[in-house]
Amino acid sequence: MGRKLILISLFGILLLTLASPVFAQAEGGGAAKAPNQWLLITSGFSMALAAAGCGYAQSRALTAACEGVSRNPGATDTIRIFIFLGLAFIEFLALLTFVVIMILVFR
Repeated sequence: MGRKLILISLFGILLLTLASPVFAQAEGGGAAKAPNQWLLITSGFSMALAAAGCGYAQSRALTAACEGVSRNPGATDTIRIFIFLGLAFIEFLALLTFVVIMILVFR
């Protein structure tokens, strides 16, 4: 329990530290026309995180599909359909992250 609490505390501190530029709003409260540097930096990190997560999820899905086919070769067609569907949903998460980033940068 102690290790989990320390990890959650460190994550909370990191999150609060990274959220501090939100409070550095310009005088007047108007939104800037050009994207600021923090938006670009966090966009890069979020896209990298989404791509890494999708890559890991796809590798785990393909590993499970290969194991399923090796255990039951008769179910190859069914497994193939579901793996293509699953890979499409996993890839959609990365594309959705990209779309959200583009909306934030070019609003």
